This record gives sequence, structure tokens and C-alpha cells, in this order.
Amino acid sequence: MSSATVPAASTQPPNSAAIRANQHIYYDYYDQDFVRALDENILQLLDRVWFRSELVGFEENYPERNNPHRPLIFCSNHSGMAFPWDAIVALSHLYRRVPHESDLPRPLSAPLLSQSALMNPFLLRDFWKRAGCVDATTLNFETMMYYNEHNLMLYPEGVPGIGKGFNRKYQLQRLASSIVRLSIQHNTDLVLFSTVNGEYLNPGAYSWDWLNNLSKKIGIPFLPVTLLLIGIILQPWMFYMAFPAKLTFVLGSRIRPADWVDKPFDELTREDFVDLAERVQKQMQLELDDAVARYGQQPYCLGELWQRIKQNWRYFPFFLPPFWPMLFHEFERQYSKKGRKHFRLKLMGFGTTMRLLWRNPFVINFFIPILGWIPIAIRGYYKNRIGQKLPGQR
Repeated sequence: MSSATVPAASTQPPNSAAIRANQHIYYDYYDQDFVRALDENILQLLDRVWFRSELVGFEENYPERNNPHRPLIFCSNHSGMAFPWDAIVALSHLYRRVPHESDLPRPLSAPLLSQSALMNPFLLRDFWKRAGCVDATTLNFETMMYYNEHNLMLYPEGVPGIGKGFNRKYQLQRLASSIVRLSIQHNTDLVLFSTVNGEYLNPGAYSWDWLNNLSKKIGIPFLPVTLLLIGIILQPWMFYMAFPAKLTFVLGSRIRPADWVDKPFDELTREDFVDLAERVQKQMQLELDDAVARYGQQPYCLGELWQRIKQNWRYFPFFLPPFWPMLFHEFERQYSKKGRKHFRLKLMGFGTTMRLLWRNPFVINFFIPILGWIPIAIRGYYKNRIGQKLPGQR
């Protein structure tokens, strides 16, 4: 979708002037060509070798809308204390498998991911929004319910779900009540799915709420307390790294909260919505516990990992985390030059690593102990402020 294309309007336009004025979020930043090129050049390789993700239940019976005029709301648990690779991998795998493009969910993401430049992978400008993310504010969520070109994906635990730590792995945090409120208001189903092994993307990272509150003041939504913290200080690329957890996404039940109430929507109170959200949380927790019991007993499957490495040896070492910074920066450089044209990163042959570093000298900062964080922070926050002043520009 180009920035000048407005999605087809709902058969029942919103009455709220604020929602009508906010419908620009449908197409601000979002770049379908960026999504395609990113998947072809980076995410397929990382998924094939490193994450080895599996969809369970999606391909056999992919959910169809119960209300053709409203998107389905996909809901999942988030991975604690890890960069959100679980969401990236889930969406990229679905991108390659959905029956129709309109079936692919667009994610509502924590605003801190886009507000803080450091939370964009390796400082790629507006990464989340170009990939289709919309900040998960109340107004944006309500507005996206009138967006019919894709379904929606939501991690209703929000930032507390990301920052819960390994000490609370697979324990769902409190869900946002807006998921049931909008589901009832718009007569659309919630589709639950469980993310398994995502907790092992950054294992052994513990969390305390007071420390997370302090880290938010510098634009980082959580700060893991782990031995890797020393590595992050000495090697900035480790801030974005992930261990090779085999990510498994298990389709769960469809929930229609409207069937749980016996009074009109306008008479439902906030307490009613909170109670309904707790009921959804209990169902999600039951399904997550079952999925973990079935698919989470060997989170790394090291034998399979070794087989995938051998099968893709010609792409060595670019599927390993230390080489992701140059991979992402070279992709950004080429996409900026070629845009909608199809292109392939050349990742084979002697000297490829040095060639990518030569073309992307800023990447060297990701490998400089301690001092490397200075130019990363300067570039990150400077470009982030520019991006906030000029929304919609690429």
C-alpha cells in the first residue's frame, strides 16, 4: 500500500470525529514492499536456521471473520525480558502462509517500541511502523476496528508482558480490558494463540518492577537483570540478540465475549469489562499451559538447530546474532536505493563480512565495548526526534 492509498471504508463509518481524523494511521509509514523485502532478505533466513518456527493449527483451519466488516483480533502471550523477536517471527511466518493477504494480522504494539529509537532493531528508522505496527493506544485500537484490509494482532499483556522476567515465565500478566470491550462493540471474535519457547529467547533474565520503572525514563521499557547485561555493555549488538529458541505458535480457541453478557453494550460498566478480560486471561492461561506441556519441553532442539546450520552453511555466519547488525543495515541501505524493486542480499563468498562493514561503517559501533553506546545513543535519539516531527515521511 502506498502512502497515498486509503483502505476501503467500513459499511458503517465511525461516528466519532476523533476516529475519522485518526484514520491516517492505516497508511502512515506502512510499506508493504518493505515487509516483502524484509521477509525475503532477512527473516526467512533467520527463521529457517535460528528460530525454526512452527505454526500449529493455523494451516489446517485458518480463522475466518465472523463479521466481514470488522477485523478479527488475534491475541497471544508475550515473551518475558526479550527483544520482541517472537512477534516478528510469528508475523513473518504467517505472512508466508495466510490464504489471503487480508487474513494477515497487523500488530498493535507498545508505543515505547516506536518512541524509543533503541527499540527499533539495530536503529533501523521507523522499523516497526514501516512493518505495519500501530501504537497500541485506546484511540488507535478503536480506529483500527474500522480497518478491513487486514486482521489485527494484539499482545494484551502490554509492556508488563515483555518485562515479566524469567522468574514469571509463561505467567500471563493482567490483560487490557479494551480487547473485550471492542470485541463486543464491533461483534468480532477474539482468536487466541499461544507462543511457546519465546521465554527462552533470553533465559535467566529476571525482572523487578522498580527497575523497569527507572529504565522507562530513558526510553527502554524494561531492563533484564542477567549475566548478559555485562555483555550488552561490552558489545552493544547483544541488546538485540536472541538465543536459538524454537518458536512454536499454537492456535487456540475463538472467543465471542458478546455471548457472555446478558445486557446491552451501552449498559456494560468498566467493572464488567475487567471481569470479562479476567475470564479471557484464564482461558489463555489454560491453553498456554497445555501448549507448553506439548511443545515446550525442549526449547532449543539443538539437534535440529545443528542440522539447519549444516543445510544453510553457505549463508554462514549471517544467521548468527553477532552478524545481524550488518545484515539489517545492508538491507536498509539497499532498500533505500532500490525500494519496490526485488533484490537479494549477497551473503555468500569470501570477504562478504568485510564488504558489508565497509558499506555500513556505523555497524562497527555495535562491537566497540562501552564507548560504542555513545554514537548509538546519539544517532538513535536524534533520528527518533526527527521522525516524531515529520510523521508519515520516509
